[in-house]
Amino acid sequence: MKYISTRGAPQELSFEEAVLAGLASDGGLYIPCSIPSLPADWQTAWADLSFQELSYQILSLYIAPEEIPAEDLREIVREAYSTFRAPEISPLRKLDDKNYILELFHGPTYAFKDVALQLLGKLFEYFLQRRNKGKTGSDRHRITVVGATSGDTGSAAIYGLRSKADISVFILHPKGRVSPIQEAQMTTVLDANVHNVAVSGTFDDCQDIVKALFGDKTFNSTHNLGAINSINWARILAQTVYYFSSYFAAVKQLAPGTKLQYVVPTGNFGDVLAGYYAKRMGLPMEKLVVATNSNDILARFWASGKYEKISSEGPASNGAAEPASGGSDGKQATDASGVKATVSPAMDILISSNFERLLWYLAHEYASNHPQQVEGQTAGQIVNSWMKQTKENGRVQVPVEVLELARRDFVAERVSDPQTLATIESTYSKYSYVADPHTAVGIKAAQVVAPQNPSDVVQITLSTAHPAKFSEAVERALQSHSAFNFNRDVLPEDFRDLLSKPRRVIDVERPDPELLKEVITKTSASETRPDHAASASV
Repeated sequence: MKYISTRGAPQELSFEEAVLAGLASDGGLYIPCSIPSLPADWQTAWADLSFQELSYQILSLYIAPEEIPAEDLREIVREAYSTFRAPEISPLRKLDDKNYILELFHGPTYAFKDVALQLLGKLFEYFLQRRNKGKTGSDRHRITVVGATSGDTGSAAIYGLRSKADISVFILHPKGRVSPIQEAQMTTVLDANVHNVAVSGTFDDCQDIVKALFGDKTFNSTHNLGAINSINWARILAQTVYYFSSYFAAVKQLAPGTKLQYVVPTGNFGDVLAGYYAKRMGLPMEKLVVATNSNDILARFWASGKYEKISSEGPASNGAAEPASGGSDGKQATDASGVKATVSPAMDILISSNFERLLWYLAHEYASNHPQQVEGQTAGQIVNSWMKQTKENGRVQVPVEVLELARRDFVAERVSDPQTLATIESTYSKYSYVADPHTAVGIKAAQVVAPQNPSDVVQITLSTAHPAKFSEAVERALQSHSAFNFNRDVLPEDFRDLLSKPRRVIDVERPDPELLKEVITKTSASETRPDHAASASV
C-alpha cells in the first residue's frame, strides 16, 4: 500500500515514510492510494476477536508485511494497548434500547486520543529503532515531533512519546483555553524529551504554526519534523478499529437487521473521518452524524456547501454568530479570529484539518462524474485550489454536486452551550450517566437526528473524554442534584493531586512561527540538562 498527498504531489510514500513525514511536502495530508475492501468472511472471522487482534487485522489491510512483519505488528499493537484500564479497550455502554455510548476514554490520559497515540508512539519507536540499529551518536536518526492541541491530543501524545529514544516532543496549546486538568496532564510531565509550549492565541493559531514549520523545508529537514496531530495518517487508521469493535459488540445485543448510526462530536474531523473509512471499507452503518458546538464550520458546510471560517450569512445563519455561554475555565469570549470559547473546548476550532481528506474523495468522485466541469483537473489539483481559496479568502463554495455527495454519507448538527449543559443534566437524570461536555454534544445531536431515522436504527454516540477532565462544566450542569458529588462520583484517583504537581512550560507571547523555531532550536540542544523544572518565556 502506497500513500499520496491530497494536494497532488506526485510522490508515493510507503506507510513508514507517510507516518514519519506527517504532512506532505505540498501542504496536503497523506491518504492511501486505495481503500481496501474487507475480507469476504470478516463478519464471522472477526466477530469474537479481541480489540488488539481486530486492530492487527485492520492495520494489516493498510500495512504490507514487507514493511512491518506480522509478528512485529502484533507486538506493536499488544504493547500499545497494554496500559488501558478496560479490557475491551473501548467498551460499549447501553443507555436504552435506542442509544449506546462508545467509551473511548479508558487509556492513560482518559481521552479518545490515547487509542491512536499510544499506537503512533509505538510505531515511531519501532521505525527509529530499525533505522538506528548499530548506529551511535550523530549518525542516529532523530525526529522532532511537533503538535498542536486543543486539550486532549497534547497529553495523549506526551504519554505516548515520553522518554522514547531519539524523539523530542514539542506540544503547543492555546494559553488559558484548555481545562485545568488538561493543562496539568501535559505540563506536569517532566521527562527530558517533553516540551510544552503555551501560545497566546487560539488552537487554530497553534495549528497554523505547526503547518508553517512543516512547510519550511529547510527547518523541517534540519529537525526531521514528525506529526502527532490527526494530520498523521496512522492516527486515522488506528481510530477505524473502534468502529468495528463496537459493531461486533452491538450486533451481539441487538435484533437481526438492526441498523447502526454513529454520532461523533468533532472539531478537527479526524474521529468521524475514521468512521467514513470504516464505512468505505464495508462496515454497515447509516449516515454518520457530525456533531459540532458553536464553532460550527462543519455544520454550516453541510447546510450550505460553504466551507468558511466565519459565517457569511450573518447572525441568522444556523445560530453561528450566537455567543458561547461560557468556556471550560469560566470565560466567555468570541475573539477576533471568530473562535468561540465553549464548555466543550476541544472542539473550539475554526478550520478542521482532516476535512481536507474527505474533500479529496468528494473531488475525486466529482471529477469522475463531471470531467468537462473540472477541465482535466485531478482531485489533488481541485483540493489544492479549494484550500488555497480557504486560506486566502477565509471560505470556499463547493459545487452543488459535491455537497450532495457529502450528504450521502453524513448529516451535521450544531449544539449550543445551553443545550450541552442541559444534556449533561438530562442524561444524568434519566440514566445516572455522567457525560463530559463533548460527549453531551454528541448525545444532543443524536436526539435531534433520531426522529429522521427509520425505526430500526440504533444510535451509538462516541464518548471522547472522561467527565473528570471538565469539572467546571459537569458541576455547573449538575448543581441542582444535591446528592451528586464530583470528587466522590467522578474524579479518578490519578487526578486528585495532579493540579499541585510541579510543572514545566514555555510561554510564547504571540502566535509567530519564528518564535517556535527559536524555541525548538534552543531547547532540542539542551534536553539532557538537569534544570528543566524551571519555566521559560519567549
